[in-house]
Parts: sequence; structure tokens; C-alpha cells
Amino acid sequence: MEAGTKTNPTIIAIFGGTGDLTWRKLIPALYNLYLDNWLNLKFSIICMGRQDMTNAAFVKRLKEGVDQFSRRGKSKAKEWELFSKMIEYKKGEFDNTSLYSYLKKQVAAFEKESDCDVNKIFYMAVPPQFFELIATKIGDAGLAADKEFARLVIEKPFGTDLQSARKLNASMLHIFDESQLYRIDHYLGKETVQNILAFRFANALFEPIWNRNYIDHIQITVAEKIGIETRGNYYEINGALRDMIQNHLLQLLCLIAMEPPVSFDADEVRNRKVDVLRALRKIKKEDVHNFAVRGQYAEGWVDGKKVNGYRQEADVSPESHTETFAAIKFFIDNWRWSNVPFYLRTGKRMNESISVITIQFKPAPHQTFPDEATENWQPNRMVLNLQPDMGIRIRFQAKKPGLQMQLNPVDMLFNYSDTYTSGTPEGYETLLLDVIEGDATLFMRADQVEAAWEILMPILSTWQANPSVNFPNYAAGSHGPETAEGLIAKDGNNWIVMPFEKKTHE
Repeated sequence: MEAGTKTNPTIIAIFGGTGDLTWRKLIPALYNLYLDNWLNLKFSIICMGRQDMTNAAFVKRLKEGVDQFSRRGKSKAKEWELFSKMIEYKKGEFDNTSLYSYLKKQVAAFEKESDCDVNKIFYMAVPPQFFELIATKIGDAGLAADKEFARLVIEKPFGTDLQSARKLNASMLHIFDESQLYRIDHYLGKETVQNILAFRFANALFEPIWNRNYIDHIQITVAEKIGIETRGNYYEINGALRDMIQNHLLQLLCLIAMEPPVSFDADEVRNRKVDVLRALRKIKKEDVHNFAVRGQYAEGWVDGKKVNGYRQEADVSPESHTETFAAIKFFIDNWRWSNVPFYLRTGKRMNESISVITIQFKPAPHQTFPDEATENWQPNRMVLNLQPDMGIRIRFQAKKPGLQMQLNPVDMLFNYSDTYTSGTPEGYETLLLDVIEGDATLFMRADQVEAAWEILMPILSTWQANPSVNFPNYAAGSHGPETAEGLIAKDGNNWIVMPFEKKTHE
């Protein structure tokens, strides 16, 4: 294909252009798409913010972000010069009609110059309180009228509960068609997350055993060493349940548990995900304590450094009851997964940063080996590592070399970094390209968002009505609260994390 023609001409308007997301993620992602020749040569980026900055100063700051956060490292002068010519900064308040009038003129001029169908992408890299305002102003300016090529990208959190999510969906769908809305979850852009679908549905080897007959239980862990950093105001409102489980972890659960789609059509894939959410067993308020636990980190040690507890962080109440850790046990009431527990957990200030899915299989139905042969026996296990190292590990039993029959667990390992030497795209690169190409497969639909909130509402309302009396209950740099161990131990299980060892090359 001819250089610079893989996609339609595209104009992207970023609301919140001076914010951290634009600086760290969006511009570095667009720059890498440009370098990889995924962007049409006719491409324009208009960044809108409330800071008073010249265009030159704004572009200079963006370059600093690219140099610091791009997977390619520092930008090259000539390449950046060509890319930065596509960028324009416009100061304006989001409630000012003149900002949208200006944007409309820029879009019209870009369409006239392109003389063909043009993608018009509006990216809301702003706090949630601006979502409805900006969408309404875009609609009032007539910029949402092109149902095929005008698209709105919305960052999480999409609502703070079921009621607010329904209200936000209703207001968005009053202005845009569902096909125009791209509710973005950067986790779904990760290579290993996408590889779950390929792993499951492109290989005849695994699908026959991907069910209650062979799988004992499944664990999904997303742990972070970092605390809340500078997000105290945001985190006090949301907490771990809203911030991570409602979107990231439930979406991972859907990918692991969904039925095979008939095709990779966006709505077909999303239909299968919604089926999973609707099949999740509802947790009654009186049973929440049996299925969900929460925690909040105290001060502790991380990487040899003393760190604050959550209540000592900036913009956090010294008596805060916000959870920084959450673990939940789910069941999926359908034919494939009946009575197979799914354990989800996430936390800040944990002992390591890792995202991992562990599938533990049931033992062989009959043990033929003598007891002494199975002293080191471990269950068959499949581990999908999402970060920091990406790969898939399968653990099985093999005979240990020697004259006696002794079984020993061994690992079969696929590591992305050892197999593929080319740079792995960041999640935002994948998702931004999908928006440009009009592929909504990896984006949440309105019914998905509402179904996810519906599942969590009994837990949310119970925790809000009954503040924890023992916060903080785990030290920074630990494995989390003891209650999380109890949640899984009462089923005879324990939390499993098998990080990938980096190979050393001579």
C-alpha cells in the first residue's frame, strides 16, 4: 500500500490537550503511529486546553513527553519536525461556544482540503464532569452529524455507579449513535490481552478443555507497587472497585470466559462479552462479606524506601474509608462455567507490579503413580502474563531424569520479548488506530458498561453503608490484607503469581 494511505484523512480534536494523559500517552501513541506509517499524510491534531500557551511552547512540551514516554525513546529532530507541523494548540473553556465554532471551521477546512471522506475524532481526555458538557456542545455545533465518520472517545470512569452510567449513556446516545461512541479501556489494547482471543480461538488444542470439566478455578490479579501518586482527589471518589474492577478486571474475565464468537465483527465479539456479564451470579447484599473483601494500605517499605500510608497521601482524608485493595469471588451461571470460581483482586502498594491470569486445572482423575513419585506434584496450570513481561506459561508434570519414577513440575514458556524482536505497540497505539479505522471491537458498548455496574452495585452500596472499622489493614509493600487470603483459602485455594524470569544471554 502506498505510504500514508492506510487510513482515511483524519482530524483529531483532543479536549484536555494540556493534561497528563495527552502528554504521556496520546501524543506518544500518535507519533509512533505516524512513524510506523499508519496515519494518512493528511492528518491534523487540535489540542484544546485552558492554559495560556503559545503553539511553540505547547509543541516543545509535547516533545518532552514523547522523549520521556515513547517506547522508541527520544524523538529524532527531522521526524518530530514533520509530525509537529500537524499539531495546533487552541486555548479555550469547554463551556465556551466559540471554541466549538472554531473547531467546526477547522474541520470544514480540513474536509475541503482533503476532498474525500474524513475521520473526525473528538477525544475527551478530561475529568468525567466535563463529558456531558463537551458532548452536548459538539452536538450543538453540528459536529456529530456525520454518523459514519464522526467519533467520540470517552475515557474512564464511565459513571460512578449504575444510575450515573445510565444517565451518561442516555445523554451521549441523545447526541451520538452507539456506533460513534468509543468508551476506551487502555488495558484492552495490550498485546497479551488481545492474544487471549487468538490463544483461545485459533488453537484447537485448548478450547475442548476450557470449561468446568477440566478447570478448577481462575485467578485474575492486577497488582501495583505504586500508590495513588497525585490522584488523591480522583481516588477518594472512586477507590479500587470503581477504578480497576468495574472495567479492567471484568473485561479480562469476559475475554477468558466468553463463548467463541461466530466472527470477529465488533458487535458479535461484544455480544459474547455481555453474555458473560449477564451470567455472572448476582451477589446479595447480605452475602457480600462472603464474596468480597477490601483493604487500605498503611505506611511501609517499597524497594527499600519508606512510603506513606493512603491516609497520609495528598488530597486524602486522614480518616478515609476508601479502599485501595479489592478482591471478589465470582461465579458464572452458565453451562460452560457452572461452579467454577473466578477470583479477582487488585491493589495499590503491593509487593510487586504484575498483571496475570492463572488458570488452574483439576487433577488427573486417577493417580497411578506411587506416593514417593508424586512428592513434588503440582496442579497443571496455565499463566497468562500481561505485564510487566508478556507471555504464556504452561506447567505440567514430567519424569525427573534418573533410575526412579519421580514426577517434577516443568514449564513450557512463550515469552514475547524472546520471540518477537520488533517493538510492541503500546495499548493506546492499538486503540487509537482502531478508532481511526472505525473498529469498535475492543471498546465497551453501553449495555456492557451498565451490566458491569449492575454486578458491582450490591458490593458498592454495602461498603458505602458500612465503612471499614479496621483501615488501614495492610502494609505498603505486602501481599495485601489477610482477609484476601481468607477469601480464597476457605475454598482450599491460594493466590498464585508466577512472574517470568528474564533469560540471560551469553
